Amino acid sequence: MARSNKPIVWGLFAAGGTLSAFIFPAVVFVIGFGVTLGFYSPDVFSYERMQALAANPLGKLCLFAPTFLIIWHAAHRLRITAHDFGIRADGLVAALCYGSAAVGTVAMIYALFIA
Repeated sequence: MARSNKPIVWGLFAAGGTLSAFIFPAVVFVIGFGVTLGFYSPDVFSYERMQALAANPLGKLCLFAPTFLIIWHAAHRLRITAHDFGIRADGLVAALCYGSAAVGTVAMIYALFIA
């Protein structure tokens, strides 16, 4: 039986989809409506506080993990959408989609952990 990379791709796709479905509506509510409706002070999301979050190692991990999973979810979703639109060059589409996700991941690692 031939080995396949599909479980890795599907695992990243499922984790990113779950995260985007459950976490980001709450983020949109807190940031979009919470401050606007006065539940939170605008200072909670000030530049200085967000800079401190991005400078903290745990904060970097909290920024990296969800973004990493959602990038890979989007790459797989774009690949499937291209197939649905009739683009049958699956090898090329997969290379472009997953290659873009890999470049995005490397750029994010550089921006958060190296620079």
